This record gives sequence, structure tokens and C-alpha cells, in this order.
Amino acid sequence: MNQSDTPVSGNILDDYALLSLEDLCRICAVEAQRIVELVEEGVLSVSISAQAAAAASAAAADASQWRFAATSLRRARLALRLQRDLEINLAGVALALDLMDEIEQLRRALRQRGR
Repeated sequence: MNQSDTPVSGNILDDYALLSLEDLCRICAVEAQRIVELVEEGVLSVSISAQAAAAASAAAADASQWRFAATSLRRARLALRLQRDLEINLAGVALALDLMDEIEQLRRALRQRGR
């Protein structure tokens, strides 16, 4: 059996799924501190669950209660790849991702105007 014949397993996440800090760490294969640093730098946003919204100040202090939108997975992986492959610091990663988001928004606007 060669590599292309090897079955791949995984979970498909919809855009509305929420991931815990533990889930995000496991999927990205990093320690929790790396994700916490991305949140602190503004690279990732925490989506507070309804239960945690009642105690928002406690949720902010307790990272184990953080929940991330499934769309954060792509952003986290990209941020970690920029750090690893290009050795960009966190502030540079945040700037690069913001610029990439802005380029994507401009491309969407151009596509819509072209219709």
C-alpha cells in the first residue's frame, strides 16, 4: 500500500462549530501558551459561549473556557506557519494576516463589481 492509498481520517467542521482551547491546540499540534499568545496579540478572537458570557470576566481570566469559531482554525494554522517558516514575530504575523484579509476583501469587491 503506497502513501496515496492510505486512508485519511478527520472531522469536518462547519463554520458555526466552536472549538475549545484544547481542541485548537490538539489540531494545530501546539502548546496552549502558543494559542494564548496569538489571542493576546489579536491574531485570534475568542468566541465566548452563552454560558461563559454570563461570567465574562471569569472567562477572560480562564483560558480553558475560551471557545473559538471554526474559522479561527485556518487563521491559527496560517499564523503558526508564518512564525515557523518565515520566523516572523507575533506583531508581524498580526499585520501580515490583517493585510491578507484586506486583500481578500478587495478581491471580493472587485469580483462583485465585475458581475
